[in-house]
Amino acid sequence: MTQLSLEDREREYSPSSCIGGDYAPFLRAYADQSAAALVGRAVQRDLPYGDKPTQRLDLFVPPAKGADAPLPPLLVFIHGGYWQELSKNSSLFGAPGAQGAGFAYAAIDYTLAPHANIGAIAIECRSALRWLHAHGAALGFDPSCILVAGSSAGGHLAAMCCVRGWTEDHDLPAGLPAAGVLVSGVYELEPLIGTSIDKALSLTPRDAAMWSPIRLPLDKFPPTVVCWGEIETDEFERQSRAFADAVAAAGGPRPELFEVPARNHFDVILDLSVRGTLLGDATLRRLESLRDRTP
Repeated sequence: MTQLSLEDREREYSPSSCIGGDYAPFLRAYADQSAAALVGRAVQRDLPYGDKPTQRLDLFVPPAKGADAPLPPLLVFIHGGYWQELSKNSSLFGAPGAQGAGFAYAAIDYTLAPHANIGAIAIECRSALRWLHAHGAALGFDPSCILVAGSSAGGHLAAMCCVRGWTEDHDLPAGLPAAGVLVSGVYELEPLIGTSIDKALSLTPRDAAMWSPIRLPLDKFPPTVVCWGEIETDEFERQSRAFADAVAAAGGPRPELFEVPARNHFDVILDLSVRGTLLGDATLRRLESLRDRTP
């Protein structure tokens, strides 16, 4: 970890510092595009993957092509908000592009901090993947072809879903997830300790060690995209590059690593499934590779 002062960490881990401080327009874009995604599309809302009211997900599945047609892969999106904001209701913007390309799409909710700590939130996300895997065939997608994506804190959570054997009590079936797309994530939590972000998280050095994916075994990490926006702080780029290096050093497939030009921490994720964009094309290629792989 780079040794930064508290003041420097406050700035570096405040992504709005690169856009003048006001990120409300981007949150409105999430909400507006998510509302538009619901118009004219079949969607199953608030499917329970656990007992808590926060453990719900929304699922879009493309129309079936016939009884003998193969089931489509699934793109699962985990929202950001520093583990304490946002919800699946503003995370549906990726559905139109995914469905239009013939893929299923799910957005998951989880218990927000301070009502759950980061470790518990990561376990909830892994539980959502386990539930989707168990019910995939009945729901209309291929349970062996699940790609998990996330932005910011969601990038951290998606990475935690990709770590194999993180906790025996909440392990995932082999090959789940089959791929990942990690956007502007935080993979080392220690720099957040003591910042204003930490008020709802109450992180300790022990927490950071247990819940930072860069410190966990990465030898079985799935094929992954790791990226960030051009208009971001140095720390988000540094963390992304360091995590990709750590995955490669552990012997797994080296992540596809890139910066997205002219995008910031908040709008880069809107390209998640948009064909013709750097991120959208990378995501759709991963889904296509899952669909076309030899059984």
